Amino acid sequence: MKRRDLLNHLRKEGCILHREGAKHSAFLNPENGHLATVPRHRDIEIILARKICRQLDIPLPKMRA
Repeated sequence: MKRRDLLNHLRKEGCILHREGAKHSAFLNPENGHLATVPRHRDIEIILARKICRQLDIPLPKMRA
């Protein structure tokens, strides 16, 4: 999955950028206070994208064929 697609999904679900680190971006779900980091790679493995969504307690992204 492309990083920008994952970031768009996180923002669509109401998550906000909490802070920028050296190699990761931290996103916060303001509804429940959960925090997850997203690495700065062009492509993010599907398993990692699902893990990030679970950490933030949001629905999993729809995968394109």
